[in-house]
Amino acid sequence: MKEDPGYYDYWPYRDRPRIRWPNGARVAFWVAPNIEFYELNPPRNPQRNPWPHPYPAVPGYSIRDYGNRVGHMRQMKLLDKYGIRGSVSLSSALCVHHPEIIAMCRERHWEFFSHGIYNTRYTYGMSEEQERSMILDAMETIERRCGARPQGYLAPALSHSEVTVDLFAELGGVYTCDLFHDDQPTPVRVRGGQRFVSVPYSLEMNDSIAYAVNKVEPRRYGQMLKDCFDRLYAEGAESGTVMCIPTHNYQVSCPHRLKAFEDALAYITGHDAVWLTTGGEIAAHYLEHHYDQALADIAARQPGAA
Repeated sequence: MKEDPGYYDYWPYRDRPRIRWPNGARVAFWVAPNIEFYELNPPRNPQRNPWPHPYPAVPGYSIRDYGNRVGHMRQMKLLDKYGIRGSVSLSSALCVHHPEIIAMCRERHWEFFSHGIYNTRYTYGMSEEQERSMILDAMETIERRCGARPQGYLAPALSHSEVTVDLFAELGGVYTCDLFHDDQPTPVRVRGGQRFVSVPYSLEMNDSIAYAVNKVEPRRYGQMLKDCFDRLYAEGAESGTVMCIPTHNYQVSCPHRLKAFEDALAYITGHDAVWLTTGGEIAAHYLEHHYDQALADIAARQPGAA
């Protein structure tokens, strides 16, 4: 077992090569709706129980069903209002269970990246070949049903193995959302040597972490989003930053929480020099314009570098 995942070297935030976003934007802002499918009675995983209740876990299952029935429609309308294209963290099983949601997203030219097959089936305990097969299955389903092969990956329920990122890169992916180590994109080292990056995806701004884990009140969550943006916007004047709001349709879209989210969106999109974008567009821009310079700077800072 490794002591460190080995995906990147230490690279302090200060004095990095400057990132320049399109049209002089300070912040690349993206919203990542997690549109997931949860099974009422999934296969057992000895390392993690998907539900805190014994079978049938109706409370947990049904609130997530609420997200796909009701909450998704609310959030989609809100993102339309503020000119934001969603970058969907997609459980590929949704393509079979709720193709009408896929159709609505495609009508709006939303982007899709992979979040595995079901959010109740975990990477824990899989062999490398089993995990490769799961990742490939999800990628091919999304490509077939959504019109494009996913470029990004977020492990289902944030469940990883030591080779998750390597496998996704080998299967043609170009970015991960599973590393929460920075406020800018960064190069990621994978065993196959592919050009691969981390795109910032914030657990701190994730509505499920805020509401379910940290027990934050809606108005406080809305202020947290504004405070996060203010800091990244200020720092982005020197070098471009990334702000992501990961959402879940059964969390942020509940009636008593939606206003706080809308207030934050209105505040963020009311600023100049904000690039309203997607995870894939951030990765593509970074790979084309900043990746090589970043690699050179990282190498030059390592102990023993000439």
